[in-house]
Amino acid sequence: METNEKYRAQATMLANRVKKRYKHLRKKFKKQNLEVFRLYDWDIPEIRAVVDWYAGHLVVGEYSRNQSAPEWLPLMGEAVARSLNVPEANLHLKIRKAGIKEGTRYSRINHKNQKFPVWERDLRFLINPSDYVDTGLFSDHRNTRHRVREMAAGKDFLNLYCYTGAFTCYAAKGGAASTVSVDRSETAINWVKENLELNHLTGPGHTQVRMDTLDFLEEVKIENRSFDLAVVDPPSYSTTRRTEKHFDIARDYPQLLNQVFSLMRPGGTLFFSTNHQNFELKTERLDAEKITEITDQTIPEDYINKRKKIHRCWEISF
Repeated sequence: METNEKYRAQATMLANRVKKRYKHLRKKFKKQNLEVFRLYDWDIPEIRAVVDWYAGHLVVGEYSRNQSAPEWLPLMGEAVARSLNVPEANLHLKIRKAGIKEGTRYSRINHKNQKFPVWERDLRFLINPSDYVDTGLFSDHRNTRHRVREMAAGKDFLNLYCYTGAFTCYAAKGGAASTVSVDRSETAINWVKENLELNHLTGPGHTQVRMDTLDFLEEVKIENRSFDLAVVDPPSYSTTRRTEKHFDIARDYPQLLNQVFSLMRPGGTLFFSTNHQNFELKTERLDAEKITEITDQTIPEDYINKRKKIHRCWEISF
């Protein structure tokens, strides 16, 4: 089979798979008021794609290879969009690469400046489907966010590596006494503020800190601040700007988590998550007694994948 014919056959196969999946999920998720969900994630070995639905928009990504054909991704995207009657203007194509460093997600790949709100249950979040590698909302953690909301009433909540603040909005909606959202990116911090405003959750109790998380942890320890509830969802790799220290989650998670543990009050809860595919948590290196992996409870139906887990997650109690 010639290359173009092979690609067209793959596009047809992908479009049929996505259409079938969309019909299965749309009614169920509409009842839950979920406008963002995953339709495909490399389920067929030769079709290295990911397809996400964003309230009438499609984001189609290619897991890149060294010799990717430039025509492959447009063919896949066009076929999927046609199968779901999505107009060309609402189709967004991305190249996804393994081992993305923190900061890359904020690097522009386009300048359409197209942000619009999407519903996740009774909260709305601004997403930008075209200008960055990521859209502004990691829907695979919607179940984890719901757990945080259920525990948040009256609590002081800390969100490290907060990105656009979805966890913060859930905590605030759940009645958190205060929230602190920390991220090194000005883009992210501004996005947190916009999401809080969109959900009418602004107030003096909700603060945002633009700072490297490791630098923040050093400063807040000196100030003797403490928290009841926290989320730590770091990138797999990053570099601290002030000290130029390189962070590798697989190597450095004990130091990071033990620093956060020292800020937690008795009776507090911390959720730790990573999408590092080869991550191994060694509990003996952590200064906490009750560590429970809850990965299977936090991955939604549309993100269940036989080939890989989209993330891993632990609930740590003090």
